[in-house]
Amino acid sequence: MHSTSRQRRALIQAAGAASLGGLMPQAFAQSASGLPSGTIRILAGFPPGGGTDLMARACAEKMRERTGLNVVVENRAGASGVIAIDALKKLPPDGTVLMFGTSATTVAQAVTRKNPGFDLERDLTPIVLTGLTCTAYVASNTLNVRTLAEYIAWLKQNPNRHNFGTTALGSNTQFVGNLLGQSVGFPLEAVAYKGAAPLMTDLMAGHIPAGCGGLTDFLTQHQAGRLRILGVSSQKRSASAPDIPTFAELGHPKATYEGFYGFYGPPKMPPAIIDAWNRELRATTESADLRGKLEGMGLDVLTSTPTEFQTRQTRLVGTFQDMMKNVGYTPE
Repeated sequence: MHSTSRQRRALIQAAGAASLGGLMPQAFAQSASGLPSGTIRILAGFPPGGGTDLMARACAEKMRERTGLNVVVENRAGASGVIAIDALKKLPPDGTVLMFGTSATTVAQAVTRKNPGFDLERDLTPIVLTGLTCTAYVASNTLNVRTLAEYIAWLKQNPNRHNFGTTALGSNTQFVGNLLGQSVGFPLEAVAYKGAAPLMTDLMAGHIPAGCGGLTDFLTQHQAGRLRILGVSSQKRSASAPDIPTFAELGHPKATYEGFYGFYGPPKMPPAIIDAWNRELRATTESADLRGKLEGMGLDVLTSTPTEFQTRQTRLVGTFQDMMKNVGYTPE
């Protein structure tokens, strides 16, 4: 009797194990990775269609493929990306919501605003760098200029059109344009846009003669011949755009600047979740297909540890303070 009972229990256990066999590998994989389950949301602080949005969506697609999780991008556009930060800082630090952010928002707004609405050190958790980006100065095709020298000649002939669109006031996309204007001898006045997508629309229609934003915002349209990038702010030519000269090699080193993109979490994120997302996002970003997509958008891919990300961010704060001083910008 006891033998029969033991055999029956053994058969039930074996059947149960077999019925769960298809689920166990996934459960173990999630447990081993340390990533949260359920839907993962990625906040993007700019409208659909711009460089930040397109890169965030490319990352989300690869994350879905690698993890099997439902990963969605939410556009929280406005206030130069600060609306996304405001949302992130109020969310629980369980790893289910991340922000794909740019230094043009995080560092720039923290330095250039008296009351940015967030504390850079307290309200954001740096997780991993995605890559470095430079600022591009672009001309509308309606100007019929192909080089910076030709644009300078155009400025001489059009003294009432010394303005350029910027994807964010009080950021590198304003300051690089201002510094370039100082260097070429024509004060350039920044006009604010709510992200790259509306700026590109006005550039292609000829409503504004020039613009300044991330190389990632303009590269695709430049390659398609719809806009003309005249130069970039990086120290050396971008690997994703080797045909575009730097401002330094064109004789304007004052307009040199390099920013970054990366993933942030809410404040007080547990170290285990930070490490889990750092490992996953580094592997995701360094995969050959996603790397190729990001480089094609103008990003020089570079990943990091959370500490390395924090160090680069701190260093860039000093760079921004110098840029502000050089253009005479006072925090608002």
